Amino acid sequence: MGVVVIILVSILFGVLLYYLAGRKGYNKQFWFIMGFFFGPFALPFIILGKRKEQHEKQSTTGEN
Repeated sequence: MGVVVIILVSILFGVLLYYLAGRKGYNKQFWFIMGFFFGPFALPFIILGKRKEQHEKQSTTGEN
């Protein structure tokens, strides 16, 4: 029973990070895997990360 719960929670985090990655313009498959294997430890990285468009705009204009 415990293994089933761990797998379901891992899938839940994978789907959550997949969704958030899609909204921010990141690679959805990569973030699904990160969510599946690292769960809540991967969540802050995607929540605090900038949108891909904003990051590309800053790198091309040289802003900090």
